[in-house]
Amino acid sequence: MIAETSTDDMLKDLSKKLLYASGLLGLYHRLRNADRLTVVMFHRTLSPDDPRWRSCDPDYTLSTRWLAESLAFFKKHYSVVSLAQVLASRRDGAPLPPRPLLITFDDGWADNADYALPELRKAGLPALLFVVADAIGTRQPFFQERLIAAWRRGALKVAELAQAMRALPGTEWHPAGESIGELREAIARLEALPAERRNAVLAPLMAALDDGLRHMVDVGELQRLQAGGVALGLHGKTHTPMKQAVDLDAELSGARAALAECLGRGGPDAESMSFPHGSFADAIAQRARESGYELVFTSVPVLNPVRPKVGWLLGRTGFETDAVVDARGRFRPDWLALYLFRKPAQRLA
Repeated sequence: MIAETSTDDMLKDLSKKLLYASGLLGLYHRLRNADRLTVVMFHRTLSPDDPRWRSCDPDYTLSTRWLAESLAFFKKHYSVVSLAQVLASRRDGAPLPPRPLLITFDDGWADNADYALPELRKAGLPALLFVVADAIGTRQPFFQERLIAAWRRGALKVAELAQAMRALPGTEWHPAGESIGELREAIARLEALPAERRNAVLAPLMAALDDGLRHMVDVGELQRLQAGGVALGLHGKTHTPMKQAVDLDAELSGARAALAECLGRGGPDAESMSFPHGSFADAIAQRARESGYELVFTSVPVLNPVRPKVGWLLGRTGFETDAVVDARGRFRPDWLALYLFRKPAQRLA
């Protein structure tokens, strides 16, 4: 049975390679997606030589080599567009080129300036960075990434985190084992807590969660990204899921004002935003629009119709490592083609 399963898997994998190599997938994409905007969502990109690589979240971090190959794939199969082009389509119906694709990055990682920007420049491609306003100039990342980093470098065990959770009434949890899956379960439980209760759980662990490195983008790096063709949008003020925000106005209009102040500008001017953790509701999206954001990006994995013009509420497709890299560490354009080309098209608003 094992041999049969292995053979089946090998045949399926070979069929994917042949389908892509034959050009049929590309033809399907050219015909199907000519008038649909694809928006891809990256997070981190690091060189394996960087000390941050060994403890980063492996699901949301691409090596620089894999990013470069992804950008080459986009140039081959899409017309990569800038935020300005998408805004022009939204404002006055300016046509986008066939098979438009917008590259976005979430959170505001320093490595976006260190590694993503040079790769984008080499490829001659624009992008859009959604930055968390309060994270600008900070050293340590969000609590989720701190937990994963501490666990990966052996400074924290899932059992220790569970013990800290049991010390607070109402947060008791017993993990099934010591794995990243169990760690992600703990993180999901912590995300559901009010900030004060979550901070009480994590307070005894904070020393172990600090790796001594700087992870988040600073003002100088933001300016360098802008000069290199990366537009700036917002990803909330504190990275709080919008459905859990105590002060939604602060997360929306407050984030715009904070970014403008960081950059030394007279007033809010960010035209776009994306929802932290993909958390939103229709009423929240409408509030974002009323706050002055012309384009609001979700994590709903759909392609966006561009005729008669681009909508204001847009879907994005997450870009995780296992969508493009196989178990042997090889970049797989056939996997990426099957992943992106077949997404449903839907106008969200």
